[in-house]
Amino acid sequence: MTLSAPSESPIAPSPAQSHQREIWLALLWVAVVSGIAFFWGLASTGLVDETEPLFAEAARQMYETGDWVTPYFNAATRFDKPPLVYWLMAVGFHLFGVSEWTVRLPSALSAAGLVGLGFWTLRRFGFSRPELAQAYTAPSPSSTAPLSRLSQRNVRITAVIGSALIALNPETLVWARIGVSDMLLTSCIGGALFAFFLGYGQPDFPQRQRNWYLASYALMALAVLTKGPVGIVLPGLIIAGFWLYLGGLVGGVRAALSEMHVVKGSILFLVMTVPWFVLVTVANGRAYIDSFFGYHNFERFTDVVNGHAAPWYFYFLVVAVGFLPWSPLLPWAIARLQPLRIKYWRAQPRQGQLGLFALIWFVVIFGFFTVAVTKLPSYVLPLMPAGAVLVSLAWGDRLCPAPRRPQSNWGYGLGLGLSLMFLGILAFATSYSPNWMGDDPAMPDLPEQVRASGIMAWAAVIWAIALVTGLILVLRKRGRWLWSVKLIAFATFVLVSLLPAYQLADQIRQQPLRAIAATTLAVQQPGEPFYMVGFMKPSLVFYTQRLVTYIYEPEEMAAALAEEPSDTILLVGTPAEIDQVGWPADQQASLLTEGTYELVRLQGPVGE
Repeated sequence: MTLSAPSESPIAPSPAQSHQREIWLALLWVAVVSGIAFFWGLASTGLVDETEPLFAEAARQMYETGDWVTPYFNAATRFDKPPLVYWLMAVGFHLFGVSEWTVRLPSALSAAGLVGLGFWTLRRFGFSRPELAQAYTAPSPSSTAPLSRLSQRNVRITAVIGSALIALNPETLVWARIGVSDMLLTSCIGGALFAFFLGYGQPDFPQRQRNWYLASYALMALAVLTKGPVGIVLPGLIIAGFWLYLGGLVGGVRAALSEMHVVKGSILFLVMTVPWFVLVTVANGRAYIDSFFGYHNFERFTDVVNGHAAPWYFYFLVVAVGFLPWSPLLPWAIARLQPLRIKYWRAQPRQGQLGLFALIWFVVIFGFFTVAVTKLPSYVLPLMPAGAVLVSLAWGDRLCPAPRRPQSNWGYGLGLGLSLMFLGILAFATSYSPNWMGDDPAMPDLPEQVRASGIMAWAAVIWAIALVTGLILVLRKRGRWLWSVKLIAFATFVLVSLLPAYQLADQIRQQPLRAIAATTLAVQQPGEPFYMVGFMKPSLVFYTQRLVTYIYEPEEMAAALAEEPSDTILLVGTPAEIDQVGWPADQQASLLTEGTYELVRLQGPVGE
């Protein structure tokens, strides 16, 4: 008789081990998504004229001069934005040196932080339907019942999808890869709103709730230090609208005042924001107040600034394109919430109200900037995280349906149909896109080079495969997995087509200016003035680290040169613009012709 060894049964991991493993998997997911969206090839292109070099050079001059109060560009004060983005860039210069990578690092890091906080919020409260959050309604105020297996699966799904959607949309991709203040503002506003809900959703844990509310105040302060009053106006309107919706005018105000630690939060906010505004006003006086508060805030809302006018429906188009490939699902994601059922939402547990909060977030920002007279595509960037939350909750509802709750199939079917239609449009548009690329005079050869590279042909293939795969899923009644097809297609499109196309455009549009800057550094004589005629290209200031005088009209050069006390000057512009200056040909020396630009030295009695 032989004895067999007893079989070993697998030991189930402890709750602590399971929780730790989930944290590591979540961090890995956020890192992968953020790496693809924000960090891959971040320094593969030079600064993009015309806005990015303004921020980069202001930060570099702050780094060089040690003046951390007043931003300067090209020896002139720059009051467009508060200093936080300049401070972060300057700190990066101290740590890593001056480069395009350090210029863009604050945008990329803040976007990654927003993705991480969005994941955390959805992982806690991303219930696709409020009834899935009922387990949080504990019989005792000191404890909460464990979530059901279905609810746990639901929040995991929405966290995975929502965090990916926050990162992988065109608006966020563009602004997270450019060294300007828009992504930092969006991350501060979005972070403040996520922090608010993390506090709001935990009424049974007063200390934890207080900490999240104070974090919300701190992030609003950082938003103000990034772009001014809009940093508190937008989240303030959203939070106020949410309280008023749930509690009415009297009840909402009373609940907000009694719960949100308004006094402590206000003190924290003022301590973080007031000192710099006082210092910059003392240093610059009325000039700062008129420029920043008058021109860059009040006038932008009430009047057209810098020609940035647009029709009332402008942001419908911006969101439709800027939130691709997810925007076709927004109508369904919003309609399924039934926001007009006020009594229903007021009766739901706080933990199940994230969808309602995201909708108010989305609508307030969309409406605010639709009313504003000056319109730019980046203005609605802060609503993209809300759109991601709305769509992820809708997808979570299909992947993990709540029991005993009928689902609306007509809205879902419409969303699938629009999604497939837009996949087809993307396949056609990317294939045909070289025909639309000839408008920039600095890149006249771009269409031919894009066709030769095959970049957009690969993009068309990617979207065509996504369309066919999506059709198969829908026909096989598995349309709920279309989100994964779109996610893989978009990530592949970013890596295979979008970034290479961006790098190609940089080589054609920006590399000539960098070459001219390098030549200028090599040939400029001591005290020799440096001019650019035609359109202002501020990247020349950053790459030369020299003063550049910009003359917009060639006919104005003669008057400007008459006041120069130099025998020679360096001048850059297109050959046609240089010819319009009217300088004698025998007193010009061409130093470099690169792309559409030429660098010349004008000789003779410049100052006469």
